[in-house]
Amino acid sequence: MTSPMPTRARTPLWALVALAVALALVIAVAAWRPWAAPATPVAEGDAAAPPAMLAPAPLALPEHPRVLVFGDSWVYGSAASVPALGFAYAIGERLGWDVVVDGVRGSGYLKPGIDGPSYPDRIAALDPGLDPDLVIIEGSINDRKKPAAGYRGAVTGAWDALAALYPEAAFVVLGPAPQVLPVEKATARIDKDLAELAGARGWWYISPLQEAWIAPDNYLDVIDTSPVGNNHPSDAGHGYLAERLEQAIASMTGVTDAAADVPAEELDVTQTVEGDQVVENIDGIAPDEER
Repeated sequence: MTSPMPTRARTPLWALVALAVALALVIAVAAWRPWAAPATPVAEGDAAAPPAMLAPAPLALPEHPRVLVFGDSWVYGSAASVPALGFAYAIGERLGWDVVVDGVRGSGYLKPGIDGPSYPDRIAALDPGLDPDLVIIEGSINDRKKPAAGYRGAVTGAWDALAALYPEAAFVVLGPAPQVLPVEKATARIDKDLAELAGARGWWYISPLQEAWIAPDNYLDVIDTSPVGNNHPSDAGHGYLAERLEQAIASMTGVTDAAADVPAEELDVTQTVEGDQVVENIDGIAPDEER
């Protein structure tokens, strides 16, 4: 007589479901890896790392070069007795340049001006036949009230267009100069962004902030703080800026005997930095609204 086979117990359905859920949780946790260090998000408009810097080539200009000076109200000549006394015109007279001045008050890379559009739109409207030997791009502190996000992209696009328009030209970027002291935090950020972007292209960069062109000792000699001047350079201030720019250009060409020395009233000013703000205190000076 054959003995009956033992009956095998069946696994309940609920146990199978529980096992499947447990396996799914194990797989999910392994993929999530909560023990791993979280990635640090990069804020919009921030560069993940500073770009590599390229050494600019010495300037090699003809005897009487054609030079485009492009910028904001400081290039326009605001607060000078007449705009033609502005530093952009004065540097041409001092160095024998054929200067084309293109300054629009209140204009910036992101901000439209009082009497003209923003830098990118203005560049798009430049004469392709100008064919300058040198382009000096000044400013602009007018973007200091705009969000930082998108600023570098606007600068990059504007410079790409300018370089494509004048492929044979040399380029010098003249960063923002302080219209008020202490230097505003956003102005210091703009200066840093422009310095890095110019360096990545191998373009010369001049930083009036870092070189303390305008400091407590000479502020009132350079800047017209009256309601008419609205914190722009005076006649004397524009002349001073032309002298400083001439000296900077001479250093780029290897020339050491620039015609004009730095004014005697300029002193070595020690600056303190709080965060990314250069602090130089002058009482009673408030930021202006339009440049």
